[in-house]
Amino acid sequence: MTGSTARRRLGAFLEGVVLVLMAALACVVVVGVVFRKAGMSLVWYDEVASILLAWLTYYGAALAALRRAHIGVPTLVDRFPRGARVGAVLLAEACVVGFFVLLAWAGVRVLMVLAGTTLVSLPWIPMSVAQSVIPLGALLFVVAEILALPAALAPPSEHGPGGEP
Repeated sequence: MTGSTARRRLGAFLEGVVLVLMAALACVVVVGVVFRKAGMSLVWYDEVASILLAWLTYYGAALAALRRAHIGVPTLVDRFPRGARVGAVLLAEACVVGFFVLLAWAGVRVLMVLAGTTLVSLPWIPMSVAQSVIPLGALLFVVAEILALPAALAPPSEHGPGGEP
């Protein structure tokens, strides 16, 4: 599988996940508001909405990384001479990937600490399910950064906004 094929497939997967999470979060919020307005607040609403928002944030960040749409200064970097531009991009990528590898490691440690615990409002759901987004989202971000690296290294005339060819 080529890098562009892998990038497209990961993009389609992340788009689907983000779409499902956005729809689920919207449904949970609407149901929560309706029940609260009716005077019958749902015990699990706040906890589930918070978890869905965290998942949406992590998976959405990985999608943004894949599209090279996260915070950066591409206009400034594109004006660097080729050697300096490549060096700046590689240094930035090394820092970002290093951070997210560290985050994934910390996420695994968190899962080990939380082993055996459950959500407060839904005790049949393990806390590890809710917190699994930390290492998974971090690893997806790393993969997205690596797959998007060729677009970042391409000469400025070969890519449009966000590093998209």
